[in-house]
Amino acid sequence: MHIKTTLTVSGLTLVLLLGAGVANAQTYRSHVQPLIKAQCAECHGADAPTLAEFKLDEEKYKKEKLGPRTDTYENLLQIMVYPDSGAFMRRVDDGTSTSDKKPGNMYKHLGATDTERQTNLRMLKNWVGEGAWNLNRWGARGDVPGITKEQMDKVQAKY
Repeated sequence: MHIKTTLTVSGLTLVLLLGAGVANAQTYRSHVQPLIKAQCAECHGADAPTLAEFKLDEEKYKKEKLGPRTDTYENLLQIMVYPDSGAFMRRVDDGTSTSDKKPGNMYKHLGATDTERQTNLRMLKNWVGEGAWNLNRWGARGDVPGITKEQMDKVQAKY
């Protein structure tokens, strides 16, 4: 009887732990897309330039207050992983990942209050994957090193 009770309690604990892990899984469709649509679409929506278009005339688009599109999973990954590795992270980071502790220029748009911004940033970091949130570029520039294969391998970013 003692063994059966122990196995039942252990099994229940395992189910609860696994269920909690699944419940906390972030996906683009359920978590990231609604946030991006609500907080970023005005300047980075379907009417914004693609990353390639933006790179052709950055100053023009900046004057128009438009940045690269983030309206689809694929467009968002271009400014996260490749070809503009870490750009998204550098822009929305709260400064805790930088030596100067300055937040990125888009951090303020993650929410109306610091609590909301921190909650949204935490969700984005969870979505990207443990250890995958980094500000590195594809190639080293200044004091920002190039992204490594090991760092790329950590990216989860589930659709």
